[in-house]
Amino acid sequence: MKPELRVLVVEDESSTRQEMAALLGDMAEVAEVLVASNGATAVRLLGTTSIDAAFLDILMPGLDGMDVARVLSVMSEPPSIVFVTASEAHAVEAFGIGAVDYLLKPIRPERLAEAVGRIAQLRGSGGGTSPAEDLHVVQIDTGRRTVFVKRDDVQFVEAQGDYVRLHTAEGTHLIRLSLSYLEEVWASAGFVRVHRGFLIAIPWVRDLRVTSSSGLVAGTPAGDVPVSRRHSRHLRAQLMEAARRDQLGRSARPPGTVKEQQ
Repeated sequence: MKPELRVLVVEDESSTRQEMAALLGDMAEVAEVLVASNGATAVRLLGTTSIDAAFLDILMPGLDGMDVARVLSVMSEPPSIVFVTASEAHAVEAFGIGAVDYLLKPIRPERLAEAVGRIAQLRGSGGGTSPAEDLHVVQIDTGRRTVFVKRDDVQFVEAQGDYVRLHTAEGTHLIRLSLSYLEEVWASAGFVRVHRGFLIAIPWVRDLRVTSSSGLVAGTPAGDVPVSRRHSRHLRAQLMEAARRDQLGRSARPPGTVKEQQ
């Protein structure tokens, strides 16, 4: 593979900055690594040179990583952004800005390589795939292990404070993202809002029924999902359209039917 990526590391900790620069410099996709010790230096550098990707520490004196990312986002050809931080507290804001990845310190070389590979894929596609669309796989880093959850395996999403819980046939996974963000990102994959605290994947819906305890619910193999009155009409319309297009049937039942029980 011919190295093509010009990357910028913005990190105020000297040892971390040097470590990241060395790791990136050894990767086959990377042609050049630039470094900046603070946000102001990074912004000045961006005024004189172009880069393909920026690895930004979030917590820095003066201009922090979020500030630098906002400057990058208004460029005519913005680089891919990867945030590097010791805390998960800014993940929602980071992905809202359009970050390709969010790495936790201490940096693991394999995670850094995954981020670079994702950037190379995005840049190689001519920018046709946005970072949001790239969330067809959600990477959940718990510190000791990394879990990869396919979007198409998620049957419904439940808001839990600052987190969301992804419900699949195999179990559930908690990740620090907002329900509103996933509603926007996954709309093209058939996820619709059915309640203030829930999204559901249309292809996984088995039936609609009214219960004495929860009112109207949508049944999925992973469990029942409450449907609020304000969202019920839109959900029924989406289910009918999916049935006409034969896009239902990821559950065990025969595809193409939606049954509503009273």
